[in-house]
Amino acid sequence: MADHTPVSSSSTTGFFQQLPTLLPQYTSGDSATNSSEVTDDAVLNRLIKQYLPPIGQKDIGKAMHDMSRLVLTPEILNHAVEAETVTPYLRPLTTFGEINENDPLVTCQGWKALKAVGIQSGVVSSAYDESVTSYNRRLHQFLVNHTWHHTSTLTMCPMTMTDGAASLISKHLEDEDGDQPGRLTVLKECYRRLTSDNQAEAWTSGQWMTERSGGSDVRGTETVATRLSLETSQEGQDSLSQPLGPWSIDGFKWFSSATDSDMTMLLAQTSKGLSAFVVPMRRKAGNGTRLNGIRISRLKNKMGTKGLPTAELELKGARGWLLGQEGKGIREISTILNITRLHTGAGSVSYWSRGLAVSRAYTKARKVRGAYLYENLQHNYWMAGETVKYWGAISLTFFGVALLGCNEQGVGVMKGTLSEALIPNDEVARDLLRLLTPVIKAQVSMAGVAGIRANMECLGGVGYCENQEDGGILNLAKIFRDSVVQTIWEGTVSVMADDVGRVLRDERIAKGRIIEDVFAPWVKRTLNSCSQKFSTECAAVQKRLNALLQLVSRVKTNPPQLEYSGRWLLDHIEVIATAVLLLHDANTDNDEVTCHIARRYVSSKVSEDTLKQRGDIDWAAEAIMDRKIFLGVDFVPSPIEPKL
Repeated sequence: MADHTPVSSSSTTGFFQQLPTLLPQYTSGDSATNSSEVTDDAVLNRLIKQYLPPIGQKDIGKAMHDMSRLVLTPEILNHAVEAETVTPYLRPLTTFGEINENDPLVTCQGWKALKAVGIQSGVVSSAYDESVTSYNRRLHQFLVNHTWHHTSTLTMCPMTMTDGAASLISKHLEDEDGDQPGRLTVLKECYRRLTSDNQAEAWTSGQWMTERSGGSDVRGTETVATRLSLETSQEGQDSLSQPLGPWSIDGFKWFSSATDSDMTMLLAQTSKGLSAFVVPMRRKAGNGTRLNGIRISRLKNKMGTKGLPTAELELKGARGWLLGQEGKGIREISTILNITRLHTGAGSVSYWSRGLAVSRAYTKARKVRGAYLYENLQHNYWMAGETVKYWGAISLTFFGVALLGCNEQGVGVMKGTLSEALIPNDEVARDLLRLLTPVIKAQVSMAGVAGIRANMECLGGVGYCENQEDGGILNLAKIFRDSVVQTIWEGTVSVMADDVGRVLRDERIAKGRIIEDVFAPWVKRTLNSCSQKFSTECAAVQKRLNALLQLVSRVKTNPPQLEYSGRWLLDHIEVIATAVLLLHDANTDNDEVTCHIARRYVSSKVSEDTLKQRGDIDWAAEAIMDRKIFLGVDFVPSPIEPKL
């Protein structure tokens, strides 16, 4: 009789889980070294095909191809782990107890290296390269950033604010100096550095608005700016030997990220009201420089974003320049907010994409009860559903990105693309962007958190652990913690719901009829083009649109009821717009997987079909499609074929 005496395991013997292998997120056919390389994040192929002409597909495809491989290298992964574990700290005093105005903030080399990679990769500069006119520059920027953000360990936070600052300053590059001699020269140099991809000269910008009294309500700002006399305003120089600016600013900023930046945009009260200012971080002092009237009181201890230096700052005599009209600061700063809010949605889907990539890799490697996880039909059904949600979120986000690019370059930049008909003219592009920006910020950031939580669950206990080994490639806990800030930073869901209410009633936007005269016609026009193939789905979306129109007609003239209905409005607009975009994409070429994703999204989000819950479906055929949606059409089961 055979001996079946069990043998105990130890820390070095027994079963060991195979380490999942993450595939590059995007593969360009022109750059691939062999035919077996595929795009792991399949929706990227659809976005590129939808929004870019052939020359754009080639240029941007190469940049995405290269970045998708760079983020998986040990060097970059180790930088990311260091930035997460060697957190910023303060040296507030000198040896003999004086306030350290030279270098009080210390960040690790990993953080600095990741910032440098972002700058050199054009995460900001690519949006401002005016030599590129044949395709949408914002799509270039955000598509490359999508393959970088999840590994950047929040260095994309200062890059996002840098983008907003560059956009705002660009609107003032033809302003006259007026009573601020030298301002235009300073602004031009700031803009040049903010939009540079040369690490030796590139600047990043902070964005300091949040205070204890106001929070998201910047009207509660207590920081005060005082105009200096002509003689006093000519004293002092910034780190570039330029004038410091004729305004002196005093106050306390309670939550200020990107504290290690080179300049900042901030709000301060003047005698004419809340105003916007450009403030250099450093000023000349002897043979070197020191902080420009800025003292870092303490660093915030946050749930996530550990590598990002977020601080409480005291301003005493910080020198700066008034930007735009005095008393019109909220209008000025809205340019930054619209861009940073879109970046927030984009950052959320980037995190989500990494979470799904880890889930796919784990599913292919993990064995449970003697079978690979990809053989488990319920698991594939669940993850296919999560993938559908991700496709919806990224489709909505990148439509917003396309609209932003059209606002900056004109809708002609979309000519010859499959999405040309989605954006008929500049006016529609402008109004849709204004409506959809708060929707994307609110809904996509919330969906991203839920999606990454599901990815953590996919890995079980491994997903819940802070896995810093192996370059932190499986550390979904970190990504989850970092993603949560996207729901709060730059305005919570409630703030975004209120913003949508303002858009609906703003007479300057489509005469206060943006839903009736812009959004609804856009939806109907796109549905008409898809109705032949997707008649059932188009009817369901039309029904949901009718519900939105009825809600708007009831609440728009009643401010309290409009406020109460804010989250319903967000949900209606998100679901309708996303369904339209997925149906339009699927209708362009009838791709099998894309069509199934569009139908599943409408079934689950729009019509709330209960057929699946009743089991009244061809489950075997659906199971095959589940695997294609989640693991990709190129996935070949190994070593055995799953049994249905």
